[in-house]
Amino acid sequence: MKKDINIVIMAGGTGTRFWPYSRNERPKQFLDVLNTGRSLLQMTFDRFSSYVPTSQIWIVSNGIYKEIITEQLPELHSDQVLLEPSKRNTAPCIAYAAYKIKKTKPEAILVIAPSDHAIFKPEAFLNIIETATNRAANSSKLFTIGIQPHRPETGYGYIQYIPEDGIEKKVKTFTEKPDLTLARKFIETGEFVWNAGIFVWSLSSIIEAFERYQPELASLFAAGDSHYFTSKESKFIEETYSQCKSISIDYAIMEKAKNVFTILGDFGWSDLGSWDALHELAKKDEHDNVVEQSAILYNAKSNYIKSSKEKLVVISDLEGYLVADFEDVLLICKKDDASKFKSFVNEVKATKGDKYV
Repeated sequence: MKKDINIVIMAGGTGTRFWPYSRNERPKQFLDVLNTGRSLLQMTFDRFSSYVPTSQIWIVSNGIYKEIITEQLPELHSDQVLLEPSKRNTAPCIAYAAYKIKKTKPEAILVIAPSDHAIFKPEAFLNIIETATNRAANSSKLFTIGIQPHRPETGYGYIQYIPEDGIEKKVKTFTEKPDLTLARKFIETGEFVWNAGIFVWSLSSIIEAFERYQPELASLFAAGDSHYFTSKESKFIEETYSQCKSISIDYAIMEKAKNVFTILGDFGWSDLGSWDALHELAKKDEHDNVVEQSAILYNAKSNYIKSSKEKLVVISDLEGYLVADFEDVLLICKKDDASKFKSFVNEVKATKGDKYV
């Protein structure tokens, strides 16, 4: 068992692209999306609990999900669940975890991972994590895990690296969700990998990076040293977050730092970022339909049909659609319209209020 490796699982997202299955009160990471009997958060926890003791796993999420996290991960002490009072993207989330862990474990190595991704080759994944933690322990480098691309995907971020011998590759650029033409060019060069949003670094290295590139954030969270692990922590964090800018770790640190490297992996990864991505992974019938309830289909191809209700669905002459019937919302649209789901949710919220989101 590894005494110095700490896992920080980011679980604060709202899962808009899986609406109406994913709702504000119970977003994607708390759902059994893959029909395994465990939520995505629980699967992420399970994956890491085979690698480090439970006491070295931390969850950062929004305060409104405290009860769900306690329900799904009763193994964790309350000190291991870091609750954000508001959404401020990944940089403040990581800063909070880093400065809190620093108080008791200043020599720690941190692995930062999203809570809502799928990994189908867990042994290969943990081998990559082991490689990255070993290297982070012996250098000041900031590591990000790059996924060997299988197609020109427009829904992922990309990492460009300098081709060179060795396991770690120096990062040149980050690009967020390119269009199809650019994504194809990326694949053709052989110098780009998908950005999995998984990071590995020593605590001292990421603290130094915050101090250099985000001194305001560093100062805000460093001021909490006497409050972490006490009854004053919650109030301190509430006040701190009211002063934080919303910024991702990529923009805040990774695109600015000169000591960023990627380690390439291929371990059956998917960010499960859309209904289309889930359709790709799910069990399908002979006509490429995913049917997760009772249905009768006529001339229907490549559809995703899902409902939380016990009802018969009859579909005719439909191809490439999502039919999602949940509680008080029925959504029917092209399942590859992932970019539209945020617009759907915003429009519903603006015209109908929070009841349906």
